[in-house]
Amino acid sequence: MNDLREIINLREKLKMDIVSAADYLLNAEVYRILSGIPVDELNRDGAGLRIKSLKEAGYNTIADTFSATPTRLANINGISPEGAGIIKNISQRYANQVRGGVRIKLSADNKTQGTTSLVNLLYKYSKINPVCEDTVGLLDIHMNPVYEALEKLEPSKGTFKWLFASGQSKQNAEEAFSFLRDLMQGDYGIKGKDLCLSYRYILEHSDEITSWTDFKSNSILYFTTLEAVYPGVLGDTEDVYGLTEDLAKEIGDESYSNKGLKCTLRRYQEWGVKYILHQKRVLLGDEMGLGKTVQAIASMVALMNTGATHFMVVCPASVLANWCREVVKHSELSVIKIHGAGREDAIKQWITEGGVAVTTYETTSRIKLDPEYRFDMIVVDEAHYIKNPNAARTKNVKELCTHTERILFMTGTALENRVDEMISLVDVLQPNIALSLQTMAFMSNAPQFRDKVSPVYYRRKRDQVLAELPDLIENMEWCSMNDQEEEAYIKTLWSGNLMAVRRVSWNVDDIQYSSKANRLKEIVEDAKEDDRKVIVFSFFLDTLGKVCQLLGDACVEPINGSVPPARRQEIIDEFDAAPAGSVLPAQIMSGGTGLNIQSASVVVICEPQYKPSTENQAISRAYRMGQARNVLVYRLMSDDTVDERILEILTRKQAEFDAFADKSVAGEESIELDDSAMGDIIKDEIERIRALKGEKAFEKAKISEI
Repeated sequence: MNDLREIINLREKLKMDIVSAADYLLNAEVYRILSGIPVDELNRDGAGLRIKSLKEAGYNTIADTFSATPTRLANINGISPEGAGIIKNISQRYANQVRGGVRIKLSADNKTQGTTSLVNLLYKYSKINPVCEDTVGLLDIHMNPVYEALEKLEPSKGTFKWLFASGQSKQNAEEAFSFLRDLMQGDYGIKGKDLCLSYRYILEHSDEITSWTDFKSNSILYFTTLEAVYPGVLGDTEDVYGLTEDLAKEIGDESYSNKGLKCTLRRYQEWGVKYILHQKRVLLGDEMGLGKTVQAIASMVALMNTGATHFMVVCPASVLANWCREVVKHSELSVIKIHGAGREDAIKQWITEGGVAVTTYETTSRIKLDPEYRFDMIVVDEAHYIKNPNAARTKNVKELCTHTERILFMTGTALENRVDEMISLVDVLQPNIALSLQTMAFMSNAPQFRDKVSPVYYRRKRDQVLAELPDLIENMEWCSMNDQEEEAYIKTLWSGNLMAVRRVSWNVDDIQYSSKANRLKEIVEDAKEDDRKVIVFSFFLDTLGKVCQLLGDACVEPINGSVPPARRQEIIDEFDAAPAGSVLPAQIMSGGTGLNIQSASVVVICEPQYKPSTENQAISRAYRMGQARNVLVYRLMSDDTVDERILEILTRKQAEFDAFADKSVAGEESIELDDSAMGDIIKDEIERIRALKGEKAFEKAKISEI
């Protein structure tokens, strides 16, 4: 009994230790920030303090005054006790303001004594907690009978007690002894011994290396555990993110069972599930990487626990296999794929047996259900695919939606600046709201619009809910062209071929003369040394071919538009299992959406894209919930080429947008170049080179054209 209580006591101690370790990290960060604030700031509001006296005494920053006692400050020549009190109050106010914005970030690339201590405590707690829950359950069943038996054994504790005990007391003691003996030899004793063995094993195998290794493979559990033990430590505990007060209260009161869910939800994900269940017909617009798929699966599991049996998922063909795997991985729901030659039989099987039917937009035209048939929920992934109300696939999906009361549309694309698309989707879900939005479309960034749409459209951004994500470190890798590259570049400029010009440095005859290729090789070598894997994105298939030629066996099979969806997932599985230094080449329009590739922490983009959002979507494949390492992004750029001109124009467009747009809206979606702009860039480049080097620079290009 005492050994079992020790398990429970340890869990409580671990909770307190986790809070202390987290506070240590937070306070250290607060002190670091205060150390960068000059002590002069104490007089910002005209307090009239003698800053010179403080500096002469060695108090140069707010951190110095914050850590000093009022008595020490009052002992400084020129500082009165009243002044010392004012200094402490102002310093405390600064500290409180800083603390409000400080977040804990755990990363396998930042193993300090403080972070290691916290990770190790979280590891122990996450392992001990289920053992403790089983211990509590065991004690709840047996505690009272055991205490009663121990009380009856009291006469046996000593010779004189036993001699003078009544016959009934002796009989009770003997029965109690038999009861306890049988208990220890039965389930209670066996389970208790197993729990104690598990407890000791966890303590003996909870070292720094084990903890960090486990963190790398399952960082989500660590943040979820920290959030549960120390609510609010990862950020604001406010979950509503734009919902009206009344609606937020209703959703907060929603309850559901996640029995049958095999993963742990973050707080914001739990709130998302409540929103989906309470509102029934909604558009979940969470930014990429926040786990919309898991929230959809958790919603289906919650409905399953109320008796629901039939669910359907409609998604692009590229993520069909991923959806099937995710449902099986994260829940006890069965999956039936409705796609390809066996789709008719699959539909019949789903209607008969239930489960999650996963199908594609194209296949929806082949799914014919009886008008009276009803199922429990439909999930439409990448719902912006049905933004056009006149498209066949839109009509097909809308027809399927008539067979269910619950509809979940999902898209990571920000719709605030695509109001017509938003209203078109909302019209399927809640036509009355869509009608009222029509008259407000011009003010989509205004609070009134957000309030009106909040019952049907819910979007959280990464910086709102994943403040603990490791750092995203972006690098512009400027590569200087050699003679071979410059000759190839001028030739493509003269040809006027837009796509050829964009392949600057990659279009040399011999890849060994490509400065971008050589820099890529160095990046991959560094990644291998640092125990990392690499994703290489390019718009162009022939560039990916040269990447594979350059890196050889380090590359897994490339992902491009011609690779079937099922094979894409197999490639990612192979990449996940591959050693450090492995490279996944991917066409940015195919591998940049719908895939989860957290095993990679280095992203290389071979050439600038027409739209920044295309690059950001690709980066989000690795920089997402579950990433345990800092993500390093390298954009390979050739200086004094179209690469530089593209970047200049996009930077200017971004600055112009930021000057008038609400920064909370993903305005990058509207920032892009087109072929016309690219044509102008080429003309300007030809004129620039002509002015710099004269007409002779183009002689070879002209000859080759002839």
